[in-house]
Amino acid sequence: MLKIGVLVSGNGSNLQAIIDRIEAGELQAEISIVISDREDAYALKRAARHGIENMYIDPGKFREKREYEGKLVQVLKERGVELVIMAGFMRLLGPYFIREFHQRVMNIHPSLLPSFPGLRPQLQALEHGVKVSGCTVHFADEGMDTGPIILQGAVPVYDDDTEETLSARILEKEHQIYPEAIKLYSEGRLKIEGRKVRIL
Repeated sequence: MLKIGVLVSGNGSNLQAIIDRIEAGELQAEISIVISDREDAYALKRAARHGIENMYIDPGKFREKREYEGKLVQVLKERGVELVIMAGFMRLLGPYFIREFHQRVMNIHPSLLPSFPGLRPQLQALEHGVKVSGCTVHFADEGMDTGPIILQGAVPVYDDDTEETLSARILEKEHQIYPEAIKLYSEGRLKIEGRKVRIL
């Protein structure tokens, strides 16, 4: 069974969606560890409620990013993690981490990449007047929201949308496609060919 490690920073609703799919028997995977870079992240409480090991690793206790990521890698590897899931983890992983888990780190971003990478993409979408937005699951690389795209989900943008209403609609779609991308990985159905991910 696929062993997953989840990196979080906040509420953890995508973590919950993954847990729900596992507990429903729809996703053959096991969450081995949930790690947060924030002590007050509600995602840690979600993990604890389901009996999943969880921990806060304080980035401020490390002299440099490489040392902090070294600790993350150590904890993940000690638990046999095969796939790392970024679920609202608000840090850009560096070259060392990406090399250690080469093509085994997934992220989800609330826009249809490559449009609107970075912070507050929902607001960026509204300001650009797009008619369709959505979310993207991709393999993480050393750039910001630049890795090979696995799945995308589209949602309509309405004239009276605010950043909050659009974000909520996109989040619902995230909860659908993130577990699905993990499922495809667990079944060995994803093949990376350059910038493209083929679904077998």
